[in-house]
Order: sequence, then structure tokens, then C-alpha cells
Amino acid sequence: MTMLRIAAAQSISVPGDVSRNVATHIAFARAAAAESVSFLIFPELSLSGYEPALLHKCTLTPCSELLQPLRQIAANAKMTIAFGAPVESESGSVPSIGSINFHADGSTTVYRKRFLHPGEDTFAVPGLIDSHCVDIDKARVALAICADTTHPEHARSAAAAGATLYAAGVLWSKAGYAVDAEMVKSHALAHGFGVLVANHGGPTGGFVSGGKSSFWAGNGELVVRAPDEGNALVIASKVADQWRGSCRLVDA
Repeated sequence: MTMLRIAAAQSISVPGDVSRNVATHIAFARAAAAESVSFLIFPELSLSGYEPALLHKCTLTPCSELLQPLRQIAANAKMTIAFGAPVESESGSVPSIGSINFHADGSTTVYRKRFLHPGEDTFAVPGLIDSHCVDIDKARVALAICADTTHPEHARSAAAAGATLYAAGVLWSKAGYAVDAEMVKSHALAHGFGVLVANHGGPTGGFVSGGKSSFWAGNGELVVRAPDEGNALVIASKVADQWRGSCRLVDA
């Protein structure tokens, strides 16, 4: 029987230390590979930490040498890995908040955050594409980054593109978690797709993250949720149209 397994990495980032954060990502990617995961997503700006003033210094491309071990794991494990990073914008002048994606076939793509929070436009420019989907097994996953999820039109665009899953790398604070979680649950109910969220597992950028990375099924049911802090791998598995969840701590 075919099983679809997707996962969210609730990771902790070291501010501006891309090398150390890559090592953490490798630990998560290996843990996900051991669980036969097909798609793994990390929090917003997971490779740099949510440090807007450092975006210029931490800008990465899919060809960056530091990232090649992750690309190799993705290819070897036949897994798509989506991780948060400052990336070059379409204009090339100011960076964007992005998701660099390494795919099972060795190819790479980049998604740029479409909607920015107030104040982020001082350090970054929004992307120009409303939806970015990746195909895994028998699913189509639409990518989102934090504030994207607060704009219903972003989820509508994903649904129009044929997405069967909606995956977001976010920084949700403890104070704002309940409102943000209710919003993505509403997307699941409105469009009938599962929603996977990867949140930071510790403080970043002066914010206290709420953790609780989660997966909601298309009927709005909360299938699995991580603790409110710490490194954790949240796994959602679909067998015969039924979702099951599990969560394991990761030594990273």
C-alpha cells in the first residue's frame, strides 16, 4: 500500500551562522530520510535565523557550496527539502525572504515570500509569483512563507494551481500563535488540502517563537503537533486517505 510521508522540521537557528545552521539541517534531513519522508520543510529563514538586518550578509543561492550536502541527501533519499534563506530577489538589488528547494531528481528551485510583514520591506522585497508548487509522489505541495498564510488569496492561488497540500515555513510567536494557527486551519477547510507548518523551536530575531509545528488535514482536524520549544520532527503520513501523525525529537 502506498504511503505519503511529509514532515516539518521545528529547528533552532543560530543568528547569522549559516555553517552551524546547515549542520542542524543535515541532522534533520538525515532523520527525515530514515523515516522515508518525501517532503521536508523548515521554518522561515531557518539557515540565517530571522535576522532581517543580516539578510545581505547571509544571502544564498542553490549553488552555494555550503548547501551541497543537503542537495546530496535530497537526491539520495528521493526527498524534496525546502529550507528558509535570504535569497537574491528578481531585481537583484535587495534580497528576498525565500525558500531554497532541493528536489529528489537533483534539480533546484527557489520561492520568494510573496507578502511581507510590516517593516520587512526595509530589508527585503517581495517575490512576484503568487504560488510555487512542487510535485512529490502523488501530491502537489504549494509553498508559503509566514505572512503569505495571512492572505487568503495566497491559499486560493495555491488551490487554483492544483495543490493538494499547503506547506509553510513560519516564525509564529507565542503571542500570535493561536490566531495564525486558526488562519491556516481555515485554509484547510476552505480548499480541502492538508496544511503543514514548520515553526522555529527557539527564540530568533528578538521574538519568542511559539513552536508547535503542526499538520492539519483537509477537514481541519489537527493530526499532529510538536512541543512549544526544542528541535522536533513532525511527520504526517497518509495511508488510504487517512492521515496519521507522529513527532520525534532530533539531536541537532
